[in-house]
Amino acid sequence: MKKAVVYGAGNIGRGFVGQLLAQSGYQVSFIEVNQAVVAQLNAEHAYPINIVSEEGNEEILIQDVQAIDGRDAEAVAQAISNADLMATAVGVPILPRIAPLVAQGLTQRAEQGNSKPLNMIICENLIDADQYLKKLVSEAIDPSLRPWLEEHVGFVEASVGRMVPVMTEKMKADNPLRIMVEPYCQLPVDREGFKGDIPAVKNLLPASPFAFYIQRKLYIHNLGHALLAYFGQMKGLNYIWQAVRDPVISRVVLAGMTASAHALSREHGQDLPAIMEHVQDLLYRFDNRQLGDTVERVGRDIPRKLAHDDRLVGAMNLCIKHRIDPSPIVLGIEAALACARRQEHTLMPVDLDEAVMEGLRALSGQILQA
Repeated sequence: MKKAVVYGAGNIGRGFVGQLLAQSGYQVSFIEVNQAVVAQLNAEHAYPINIVSEEGNEEILIQDVQAIDGRDAEAVAQAISNADLMATAVGVPILPRIAPLVAQGLTQRAEQGNSKPLNMIICENLIDADQYLKKLVSEAIDPSLRPWLEEHVGFVEASVGRMVPVMTEKMKADNPLRIMVEPYCQLPVDREGFKGDIPAVKNLLPASPFAFYIQRKLYIHNLGHALLAYFGQMKGLNYIWQAVRDPVISRVVLAGMTASAHALSREHGQDLPAIMEHVQDLLYRFDNRQLGDTVERVGRDIPRKLAHDDRLVGAMNLCIKHRIDPSPIVLGIEAALACARRQEHTLMPVDLDEAVMEGLRALSGQILQA
């Protein structure tokens, strides 16, 4: 049986990547440091996924899985050395921590004479995550093995679009391993990142050039999600679906996503109607109240989300580059800054309705004239 190793057994690891690999005939081994998760996966060799939507819920069971203690370097290296496919879903800050263990596993693989290509699908929310992880692993491996690494290991960037909320105890119900997800289950990946044949994995969508798909995820999906979160917080809302259903917030969020869609269309020469269809689909998916996703969770880590190349400022700069009015996105940046101040000073929620409309009128065109 084909063997896949998934570094990280969290929401995306179990709720997305693990599902696709298991349903594609792989025996999946999760590398995880949460001891309770490791123990239960090894006891049950299965976990439930609850697929929720406004149309109804469906629970499926992902089987033939196991877990490896991420602190057991020897076991981790052994799994990587024998894997047919690998994926990471640990979060960008954790990548430097796992790179030495990945390098150790690859070293063992090379020493065993295993010349089969090993592709790593990197499911992290970072532009050029493939190059970042490759650099970390290359620095951690013996210099003599770097030519082998270049020839035999594919670092494959992915665009993770499936929404998986933080699981509460109520959502988990009778099973701590249960994951709640939306129905969307496609995984675009960089075709050029693979070594050898592209593996047959359910809903894997190889594409080239891949920059458009990464920027579409960041500057439309993540942008829209962030705008809903920060405007929602300013209005004192709790859930993303409530923000979607607010007529003023939804108008401004659509305007921001539309501006970014125009910029992406010009930047990459992609069909605008197709991008706008994606925008409308995202707004429909954001409205899934069954996910129970909160504005607080989506809006976390404001400094990272205001980085120059991240969802808000990056989308604004792309609009400016192509002379598209970024006013709705600028308002989102202001809302994010206001939320950051509220976290420090516990300010009362403000009424956005008139402030948003007045801000749109005042800001429209100003940046383009500067």
